[in-house]
Amino acid sequence: MKSIQYKATQQVEVADKGVPELGAGEVLIKVAYAGVCGSDMIIYQGAHPRAKAPLVMGHEFSGTIVKGHSTLAPGTPVTVYPLVSCGTCAPCKNGYAHVCNTLRLIGIDFDGGMAEFVKVPEDKVMPIPVGFSLKLAAFIEPVAVGVHAVGRSGYKPGDSAVVYGAGPIGLCVAGCLQYFGASKVMVIEANPNRLKVAKELGFITVDATKDDIRARVLEETNGRNADLTFDCAAHPSVHTTILDVLRVQGTSVVVGSYKKPPEVDLLKVEFKELTLVGTRVYERRDFEVAIAILQSGRVNFERLLTVAPPEEAPEQFRNLLSGNTDAIKMLFELEAQA
Repeated sequence: MKSIQYKATQQVEVADKGVPELGAGEVLIKVAYAGVCGSDMIIYQGAHPRAKAPLVMGHEFSGTIVKGHSTLAPGTPVTVYPLVSCGTCAPCKNGYAHVCNTLRLIGIDFDGGMAEFVKVPEDKVMPIPVGFSLKLAAFIEPVAVGVHAVGRSGYKPGDSAVVYGAGPIGLCVAGCLQYFGASKVMVIEANPNRLKVAKELGFITVDATKDDIRARVLEETNGRNADLTFDCAAHPSVHTTILDVLRVQGTSVVVGSYKKPPEVDLLKVEFKELTLVGTRVYERRDFEVAIAILQSGRVNFERLLTVAPPEEAPEQFRNLLSGNTDAIKMLFELEAQA
């Protein structure tokens, strides 16, 4: 079968690989689409602490069941909940398996969905509604990240929010806020193409290279500042304003993963009685909500998707790393003969 494999630092190849053989409790899936995540780019740069070459990447994917599931018939459209938890550590036992002490992921610690076929544990398979776009289904996982982040924020209907970063996750967070009825969703971004897309999706856009961020947020909130902020950019510059644009007793959510710890002005946290919240991946129920959001069509998430054949993987990874692309979410379309 055709597969996209990480071979070495900044080296991705399209290579032939045998169709996975199933063990007990495993399901074979014919992959339709697989997305490139920020963590895949970290792997590509040779900087992921766990991913080892050769590796079939991809933890955001959709497809159909081939065989092995005890209740779902062959041909059933599915996505996969890619988190693999130990089940024995304190977080797992207390209901927080998504922050397991030894959390692993399909596509990082095991071969993933950037191949014509993939095998996964049966309990990770999630059916999707019949007729639901398989292309859009490959975007369920990023939307679930947004669902979880908004849930962690303590969001209340009608809250106003500022989202830093208009990449896939930033726009997923913004889209979830829009879906849940936020009164204002302001998106701060420096990239002109991403600003354009954010505006097309109906968000208030703030150009980080030109606009006075503090003044714009005050203007948009009638001098009150925002109820919530979401750091999806994970760039040190975010912390020059992110606490300033929050109202007293507002909440700031850290969504993006920083390469180096940023400076945070804790005096502002103290004086304004702010709440800082972390968020990591998602829970299974977040996938269910994400499916409902995507199925509703109320947010045009399909606008974010760019599709390429697997043969273009080396070029597309290079372009994503260099920024020489307008793609916000790159999907590879995998075709196979069952």
